[in-house]
Amino acid sequence: MKKLLLLVTIAACVAACQQKNAEVSDFVRVEDGHFMRGDKPYYYVGTNFWYGAILGSEGQGGNRERLVRELDEMKRMGIDNLRILVGSDGERGVKTKVEPTLQEKPGVYNDTILAGLDYLLMEMGKRQMVAVLYLNNSWEWSGGYGFYLEHAGLGKQPRPDEAGYPAFMEAMTQYATNEKAHQLFYDYVRFIIGRTNRYTGLKYIDDPAIMSWQIGNEPRAFSKEALPAFEKWLSEASALIRSLDPNHLISVGSEGSWGCENDLSSWTRICADRNIDYCNVHLWPFNWGWLRKADGKEVMNDSTLTVALKNTMDYVGQHLAVCDSLNKPLVMEEFGFPRDEFSYAKSSTTMWRDNYYQEVFGVISDNASKGGHFAGCNFWGWGGFAEPKHVQWEPGDDYTNDPAQETQGLNSVFATDSTTLQVISTACSAFLP
Repeated sequence: MKKLLLLVTIAACVAACQQKNAEVSDFVRVEDGHFMRGDKPYYYVGTNFWYGAILGSEGQGGNRERLVRELDEMKRMGIDNLRILVGSDGERGVKTKVEPTLQEKPGVYNDTILAGLDYLLMEMGKRQMVAVLYLNNSWEWSGGYGFYLEHAGLGKQPRPDEAGYPAFMEAMTQYATNEKAHQLFYDYVRFIIGRTNRYTGLKYIDDPAIMSWQIGNEPRAFSKEALPAFEKWLSEASALIRSLDPNHLISVGSEGSWGCENDLSSWTRICADRNIDYCNVHLWPFNWGWLRKADGKEVMNDSTLTVALKNTMDYVGQHLAVCDSLNKPLVMEEFGFPRDEFSYAKSSTTMWRDNYYQEVFGVISDNASKGGHFAGCNFWGWGGFAEPKHVQWEPGDDYTNDPAQETQGLNSVFATDSTTLQVISTACSAFLP
């Protein structure tokens, strides 16, 4: 009898281990410098869908019918990787900021947005889609740095729409060295990662619909002098996330050297951290001045596209060389290109954007065929079935992927952009299993 019980116990342990291994295999992971999903390498063309949790809520801004429709459309095209804001911070009713907010004050949460995030992850899981969830933001449009500095006792922080970007960025240099602001953020991280999905019953740490926790959207030091403290903060944040969640990947959300005061060595040190699983770059050809101008105005033509593409490939190449040396994947997880003639109307054409996207997707596909470290991208961003009502977003308007501080429609890809969708769908088909 004892022998039988022993055999039964051993069999149960083996079964439990096999189940655990099966569960682990469902998570996107990094093996020998490459993403793996199941037993296959994972390369992808994804998108940014920052408003997904708001859309999944049943409160202000919520529209679950639209959310399901958007997810179905993206899945139909082959898009399975979505980069999403966990939630915005601070007061409501602030012009140029995302609302409704999730964290109204430190430790005070809007449960409707948490429910929206739960619902979003449940629906993504049904479709075998994965989320990259970012937890902070150096920019004002979702709170982030400014929110934590205010609640760390530094008083009202400037906003770019009121004080201008130079004043805003100078104020944000304080974040890198402010331990109280960091601790408030860490409390938020513990709360979010420690949650259980109310619809699936899954703990967040056990949910394969999450691919990666990302420290922030475009975290910056905002000055060369703050870089050492900035690097230290990112290392501490990644170590905390790792201690809370052993199953998911961790990423920074960086623009690359551009977000490190053009110091590639700083970005390299950040990416080399043992808790950072893969590296990110962002690219904004027109925002970064990579274009020709005529009579002082930005123009779109063959020369403009040539310059944008050359600078894009040079920038990616510099960072890819670092990833090759670190043996870590690289994702170009945010890049945008305006509609033709810088129009924001849904009816406007997208020829130059289509050409730019096609070239970027082609580089990833070529790299994948060679087993390289350039693993994927997330274009900015998915506007889907939105119908913008105003040039500047107002409460009650549909969410596009252009945040409230930006012209609505300028960088969003809508479900009516047939030529762009064809470029994206063709690119996605190259990576389908």
